[in-house]
Amino acid sequence: MRQGGMKGQRIAYGPEEMAWLEANRTMVISDYHRAFVEAFGREDVSAANLHALRKRNGWKTGRTGHFVRGGEPHNKGKPFNPPGSEKGRFKKGNLPHNHRGAGHERVDSKDGYVFLIIDETNPHTGADTRPVLKHKYLWEKANGPVPEGHRLKCLDGDKTNCDPSNWEAIPMALAPRLNGRFGRGYDDAPAELKHTIMATAKLEHALREKKKAKV
Repeated sequence: MRQGGMKGQRIAYGPEEMAWLEANRTMVISDYHRAFVEAFGREDVSAANLHALRKRNGWKTGRTGHFVRGGEPHNKGKPFNPPGSEKGRFKKGNLPHNHRGAGHERVDSKDGYVFLIIDETNPHTGADTRPVLKHKYLWEKANGPVPEGHRLKCLDGDKTNCDPSNWEAIPMALAPRLNGRFGRGYDDAPAELKHTIMATAKLEHALREKKKAKV
């Protein structure tokens, strides 16, 4: 559920948004903010909000942004290609030992979602591959883009089950009725009760939307 950026109130981000933000955390803040807004339509989020989010989560960007006054480059006065340096250079076509190509998967240790490396150019870094949320990638292959204002909900509670049939696009505002502080404990409920909880939450959401439409 999204919240406005009122002073003193922390902005909320959905799982897909957090996954995208973490995967692209090394981007320059201006590009990071612009790409996030374009991807999720979050006009309520500022670059400062995203910068603060990265700091809260301890996401390193690899940049300090500081220059030492009066300092000189460590290679000042040295030839760019000193004799013998060719022995330590990477040869064209070689890959680092920790390279993970298309098809590689990992499970996020924080939220439990599966990330999949696919053979598509990363629009933000220019790399030949890019990470995606596997369940969303497969669901959109089968059903098309997730509708605006919706998010994918895991139906059986097992986030590593990325079969499209195990995920449903639900309104963002419906999610708190399933879990959260005032939710019905959908994720922790027995399998035989999940369908009833989902149906009840959908009915309550529909009634609330109907009342809002009359105002």
